[in-house]
This record gives sequence, C-alpha cells and structure tokens, in this order.
Amino acid sequence: MAKKVIKKKKIRIVPLIVLLLIVVILFVVGDMYLNTKIKNITITGTNYLKDDYLLDLAQISSYPGFFKKTSFGIKKKLESSPYVKEAIVKKRFYHVLNIEIKEKRPLFFDDINKKIVFDDTTQVNEDNKYSFRIPRLLNSITDKTKYKKFINRMNRLDDDILGKVSEIEYVPNEYDKDRFLLSMDDGNSVYLTLTKFEMIDYYDDVLGQLEGKKGILYLDSGNHFKIME
Repeated sequence: MAKKVIKKKKIRIVPLIVLLLIVVILFVVGDMYLNTKIKNITITGTNYLKDDYLLDLAQISSYPGFFKKTSFGIKKKLESSPYVKEAIVKKRFYHVLNIEIKEKRPLFFDDINKKIVFDDTTQVNEDNKYSFRIPRLLNSITDKTKYKKFINRMNRLDDDILGKVSEIEYVPNEYDKDRFLLSMDDGNSVYLTLTKFEMIDYYDDVLGQLEGKKGILYLDSGNHFKIME
C-alpha cells in the first residue's frame, strides 16, 4: 500500500509583510488625518458676544481635531446660549471652520424681575459680562398680551433711537391704557402709546427744531412739546 505524501504549503512571507505594512501605513495616515487640528476659525455676525465666549461654549477653543467635531454638534452647543438666536456652522477646505452667529437683540432691562428681555420675549438674568446699551423698564406690565405687544413695539425701534432711551415707565391713565413715558439720555421725556410707538423714530428730527431746549414731548395724543421751566 502506497504511502500518502503530505506536501507542506509554503507561507509567502514577502506579500504578508507588504500587506501588513500597507495596513499600518493606512492606519497611521488615517489617524493623522483624523487628528489634524482645525487650522482657522472665523466668527461673523456678532455685536456684543465675544469670540472667546463662543469658542468655549462650542468647546473648540483648543482647536481640536477637525473631524472630531461635527457642524451639527457645534451648532447645537452654540444655540444653547440664551444670547444666540441661530448659529450657521460650515466646514471649509483645509480644516477651516466658518461660524455665523445671529444674536438675540436685547431690548430692555426689566428692573422688577432683574432680567434682560430680548426680541423673542426670552429673558435672562442680569449678567455683568455684557454691557448692553438698553433702557430700563422701571415698573411692571401685568397684562401679558400688552407686555408682548410692548416688546414687539420696542423691537421695531431703530438701534440708534433705542440706545438713546434711558428709562421707561408704564403710565396708563383713564384715557389711554397703553401709555408709556420714556426718559431720554439727553434729559428730555417722551410720552408714547403703543399704537404710535414708532413715532419715537422721528425723535432726532424733532430735536433739530427745539434749538437745544429741554422738556416733554407728547406723542401719545397730538404732537407737541412742553418746555421745562
């Protein structure tokens, strides 16, 4: 009976080594690529928010790996801020990150509740980190519908005019339940009603006709100016 001859298979060492080298090289290159840090970050659209605040909020102040942070993840973190209305995050060629911020517009400081009130009616506690050029509402508007209407009217004001208002007081009378008194930085006072709130945008034009005189401007009923004695 013939004996079976078992042939030993030769292991091809060279192709195996080449394959292992290719795997190692791909791993190293891939790891280096994935860990390549963000090269540049641009932030646009901000008026009062500082870049450092936004970078810390998005957790990218250390310029981490470009592919370790997703645009959606960064956007979500930025929009968690009570000061941010919307964040648009885009990744660009060669590890560049572009961030466009749409801030909420601060309208006034609620002196009773100690809150900053924004254009979307959201409110945040007073924060000394930010210096807003906004007036103070000295008393409460208990009617929620009227309060929202007041916020809406305030949001329509021109930035320059809004910056000139120092204090606001809700002062309804028996004839007008929507009446407000605005104290201006220059020492003048203005009476307004919600239905004619936009009249304050013509404040600078009126000033030009007063020849430097100080007094009270009535824009709630009729348009006349009472000079201070």
